[in-house]
Amino acid sequence: MPRNEVHISSLIVHVVPEHLNDVKMQIEQLDTTEIYGDSPEGKIVVVLETESHGFITDIIEKINNFAHVVSTVMVYHQIETELDDEQSNTGSQQSQVEGEV
Repeated sequence: MPRNEVHISSLIVHVVPEHLNDVKMQIEQLDTTEIYGDSPEGKIVVVLETESHGFITDIIEKINNFAHVVSTVMVYHQIETELDDEQSNTGSQQSQVEGEV
């Protein structure tokens, strides 16, 4: 049975504090990212909504390659699956959480 998946993840991005706004602007340019908060110490909370786990690792790699990024860590990952349109009238939906911290 084919399923549609949505991966919801949150990341903590640690940046050099003096470059916080520059890195935030770069993160906001990525399609699937949304910034939910930041701190003057250089930490940014980013939420992703992607189609697969592969997209998550691609985004983490992109962010890690931005100048002035110290590290990017995934702290939460949830997979929402829904049956394709043929099956969607059953109301079936599944959710899986991994790596919750």
